Amino acid sequence: MLVVGTLVVGGLVWRFRRGLSVGIVVVVAAACQVPGVLHTPITSTDAYRYVWDGRVQLAGHSPYRYVPLDDALAKLRDPVLFPGLSPEQRSGVSGRSDDPSQSPVDDPRTRINRPGVPTIYPPVAEAYFAAVALFTPWSAGTLGLQIAAALIAIALTWLLAVQSPRWAALWGWSPIVVLEAGNAAHVDVLAALLITAAVITTARRPRLAAILLGAAGSVKLLPLLLLPAFRGRKPIVAVSTFIASYLPHLLAVGTLVLGFLPGYLNQEGFEDGSSRSAILALLLPPEARQLVAAALALVVAAVAFHRTRTDPIALTCCWLYGAALLIATPTYPWYGLPLIALAALARRPEWIAVPLAAYLAYASYGHDTRQGLIYLAAVVIVVTATTVRHRVVADSGLTGHPLPTNTGGRDETHRPRNLGRTRRAAP
Repeated sequence: MLVVGTLVVGGLVWRFRRGLSVGIVVVVAAACQVPGVLHTPITSTDAYRYVWDGRVQLAGHSPYRYVPLDDALAKLRDPVLFPGLSPEQRSGVSGRSDDPSQSPVDDPRTRINRPGVPTIYPPVAEAYFAAVALFTPWSAGTLGLQIAAALIAIALTWLLAVQSPRWAALWGWSPIVVLEAGNAAHVDVLAALLITAAVITTARRPRLAAILLGAAGSVKLLPLLLLPAFRGRKPIVAVSTFIASYLPHLLAVGTLVLGFLPGYLNQEGFEDGSSRSAILALLLPPEARQLVAAALALVVAAVAFHRTRTDPIALTCCWLYGAALLIATPTYPWYGLPLIALAALARRPEWIAVPLAAYLAYASYGHDTRQGLIYLAAVVIVVTATTVRHRVVADSGLTGHPLPTNTGGRDETHRPRNLGRTRRAAP
């Protein structure tokens, strides 16, 4: 259904490309978010952890210090988050453990996933959770976060629509965005907003762009992979912003600020060498997979750094983020939300094949070969579309950049020199 819905949205965007306005795109995007907000989260239980982290912070505690089941926080329990454990009951848990083997993903007493380990989310994400919790009654559960995520998705639609209403619809009307923002309330939608704002502002306000990128990295770590696309002093400012966001928590809890990150990396196979990389798993043994994945990542980063001299930053960020997902092949589809925004900004809809592949891989959990083939199909789609576009552009005599170089501007084409009449490049 997601594949069909995405294709339908793509068809509508193409059909009404000349009749869309900023207002129409934003209003329809807002309407699209309503069904998701009215239903409890479907794709994951992450939103319950967000609610808990926000509540813990408002109570004056650090989510990096305590695990949700810890009896020290028993007074913060409610029937929504802990249907099987009242504040008066003892869970038997005291202290924290980062050993994933000692912490099952689910516990029947709570809706919070991994309730035996501390949070994994970086400080800006935690600040966002606390801000939403401040305005959300306990009885509302995840509703406050769902509304906040929907509003962020709508705000990002407007930001993209100011650049191009036609391409903004690719984000705002996407069934993936509806499912992972208004419904599942995944914090990745906030990262998508910050990344997009960083790309758009990088030419006129480079320092602000760098701060926004650093903040995005402090929502989810993945945006830091875009550093090679930002030239000059911007990467330094971005990394400084990222580090600065951790300092208050570092002073409060010390090394506990890492939360469940080490355990998560172990679960995903990054510590023992058997990392995800489902595509590489089709050809390589676990001991070689991590090394090859790291080498590929370095090559991609080097190419991105070189291409920023000539290519629009939106385009570089799009394929860089997409390539990172294809190398790591995470089974969590919501990781692709920033990629959808970047695909809309760069006018490269083929990259949406990657988050779509993540859904199919998510449904094929435990079938490693099938997951690898699914992601490989996404690679074929991206490479084929890119090749066809380059051939069309070469035949037309135009450049292949849909945006002015090194900006997030609004122009759709470049006019070649000495060309008698204007022709549009392939979208």
